[in-house]
Amino acid sequence: MKKLSIIAALALTACVETPDAPEGKQLYMDNCASCHGFDAKGTGEMADVLIKMPADLTTLKARYKGEFPTDYVMSTIDGLKRKPHFSGAMPEFGAGDMGDTVIVEKDGIGTPVPAELLALTEYLESVQE
Repeated sequence: MKKLSIIAALALTACVETPDAPEGKQLYMDNCASCHGFDAKGTGEMADVLIKMPADLTTLKARYKGEFPTDYVMSTIDGLKRKPHFSGAMPEFGAGDMGDTVIVEKDGIGTPVPAELLALTEYLESVQE
């Protein structure tokens, strides 16, 4: 019975609509643009006062051999696997509420991901040059 409950819960979660790009863009503008810039190139109004310059987020795909590094981007935004070279100025967004969870399926495995984290990641993927 417990297994059936878990399957039912996952099925209901999977029914949540995937966030759309406009929501991701708004999340970016509200939370990231002041440092990374409205164009995501690392030239936001706060960039000059930071010790470490914000990254150009439009080149992630190019820096990762033509593949957008979805897992890396999500864990960086979340703060889960942030490496020491990151500026302490970047908040760990996973410490707050990033919305309802949606199931993201990859290679037949479903992973629950906060909806706002997914929307923001999808937006960043859409601005790659």
